[in-house]
Amino acid sequence: MAVKKAFEEADIYVSPNLLAEYRDIPLELEAEGKITRLQLEALITGIAAFVANAMLVSPRKPVTLCRDEKDNMILECCLEAKAVFLLTGDKDLLDIKKLPFDLNILTPLEFLKRT
Repeated sequence: MAVKKAFEEADIYVSPNLLAEYRDIPLELEAEGKITRLQLEALITGIAAFVANAMLVSPRKPVTLCRDEKDNMILECCLEAKAVFLLTGDKDLLDIKKLPFDLNILTPLEFLKRT
């Protein structure tokens, strides 16, 4: 629901680093036995649909604000895209209280509740 609303109301952005993550993580999950082949195929199909509707940005400024360093690439993408919202369930991102740029970090449910 939140993804559908986001596509209807906002622009979606990805970066080359995020695309690499979207490629690698599903394969790692399957290799580790955490998902089945069928789940892998469904996940890849969903990611492909998401990426097909997204705009590519190439971040130029490094960001080092998140306690999980791997999540900084998400903030870099948001900064470059001048994003208004970041929808996530990631606690490390949700716990960030102050950013040096305008960005509202929300859970999907919080985004859905917005009018």
